Amino acid sequence: MSPVRAAGGVAGPSRGELLCLGVSYHAAPVALRERAALSVAQAVRFTTALCAEPDVHEAVVISTCNRTELYLVAGDPVKAEGAALAQLASHAAIRPTELAELSYSPRNCDAARQLFRVTSGLDSMILGEHEVQGQVKRAYEAALSAGTTGPLTNRLFTAALHAGKRVRNETGLADSHVSLSSAAVDLAESLLGELGGRHVVIIGAGETSELTAQALAERGVRTVFVANRRADRARSVAERFGGAVVGLDHLPDQLTAADIVLASTASPHPIVGYDELELVMRERQERPLLLVDIAVPRDIEPACGDLDGVTLRDIDDLQAVVARNLSSRAAEVPRAEAVIAEEIERFAAWLGQLDVRPTIAALRERGDQIVEQVLADNADRWESASRADLARIEALARSVAGRLLHEPTLRLKSLEAGRGHGSIELLRELFDLPHSVVDERATSADETPARPAQERDNVRPLRRGRSA
Repeated sequence: MSPVRAAGGVAGPSRGELLCLGVSYHAAPVALRERAALSVAQAVRFTTALCAEPDVHEAVVISTCNRTELYLVAGDPVKAEGAALAQLASHAAIRPTELAELSYSPRNCDAARQLFRVTSGLDSMILGEHEVQGQVKRAYEAALSAGTTGPLTNRLFTAALHAGKRVRNETGLADSHVSLSSAAVDLAESLLGELGGRHVVIIGAGETSELTAQALAERGVRTVFVANRRADRARSVAERFGGAVVGLDHLPDQLTAADIVLASTASPHPIVGYDELELVMRERQERPLLLVDIAVPRDIEPACGDLDGVTLRDIDDLQAVVARNLSSRAAEVPRAEAVIAEEIERFAAWLGQLDVRPTIAALRERGDQIVEQVLADNADRWESASRADLARIEALARSVAGRLLHEPTLRLKSLEAGRGHGSIELLRELFDLPHSVVDERATSADETPARPAQERDNVRPLRRGRSA
C-alpha cells in the first residue's frame, strides 16, 4: 500500500470520505457564480492550497458557467468542508454563512452521483449539453498535472467520464443539438425577429463562440469575430462561417456598427464596460443594441443594461428559451438516469471492496489487541495457574473473540455494492478502526488521461482609444 503525495510533496494517507462542495445555477444567481468561478490557473492554486490542509488528501475543482464544484478526499469531512467553504468564500469575497446557504455538499456515492450527472449533462442548464464533458476532463487533467489527485479521485473522474460517454452513446439525451450557444441565438431571434441581415459581433474565439457562429450561420448571419490571445483560432472559425476577424482594439468601432453582440470569453474581467459603451451609444445616436452575455464571469458589466437603447441579457435569462427546446430530450432522462445508476453501482462496488480486506484485517487485529489487553490486565490473578492452564485461558479468550468477529467478517465479505462503503465506514467508527490507505494499483494506468490541460483564453478588457 502506498500513500498519495499531497501538494507540496508531503506524503499523507489517501483514504477518507469523498466530499463534493458546490454552488450551481440551481440556487446561486450568476452574480454569485461569477465570483466563485475559477480559471484554470486559479483552480490549480486553489486545489494546491486545499491539499495543504491536514484533512484534505486529494482535490479537483470544476468551474463552468453553471457551477463551481470541489471534489475532495477528506480524512475528516466536517473539517475539510469547513476549510473548503472558507477558502471558496474568501475567493468569492462573501461570508461563509452566505455561501453555505446556497451550496450543497453530498458525500461518498452521493458525491460520485453528482459528478456522474454533471459529466453526462443531466445536471446542466442545457439538458444533455456536449461541452460539459470536455470541461470536466480538462479540470481533472489540470488537477492531475498539479499533483492534487490520488487513487480515489483518479478512479472517480475516469468513471464519471466513462458514464458520460455511455449516456451520450446509449441514449438520445444529447440529440436535437440544443446548446447554450443556440439558446442565445434563439433568444436574440425572439427579441429582434429575422437575424439574416443583422450585423453581429462575437467576442471570444473558444468552443462556445464557435457553436454560436454555427448557430448564426444557419440563420444566414454574417458574423464578425474579435481576436483574442488565440487569434489564429478566431481566424480559422471565422473563415468556416464566412465571417471576419478584427483586433480587440477595434472593438469600439464594431460595437458602433453592431445590432447584436454575443460574448463568451474566459476573461476574469469584463470586456465591455459601462463608460466605454456609453460613448459607443452616443455615436450610435442611441440606435438599439442587443447584448447577450453567456460568460461566467460576465464579459459585459451589468450596468450596461441601464443605458438607453441597450438590452442586456445574461446566462440566467436563457433558461426560459432552453425549456422550450428540450421536450424531446426530457423523455430520455429515465434511460440516462438508469445508466448513471449502473455506473454508480460499479463505483460503489470498487469503493466498498477497496476497504473490505483492510477492514477485516483491522477488525481481527483489534480483537487480538483486546485479548492481549484482557490477559495482561488479569495476569496477576492467575499466579497459581500452570502453563497449560494459562494456554487454555488464552485459547478460550481468542476463541471467544474469533467467534464474536466471525459473523461481521462474513457480512463484510458479502456486502451489496450500493451500501458497502457506508457499512464499512460505520463499522470502522464503531470499533474505532484506522482508515486504510488506498493502493495506487487500484486505479489502472490506462484510465489516466494525458496531461497537461490547455490554458483557457484570457482576453483583456476593452479600453477605447488604447491598444488592448
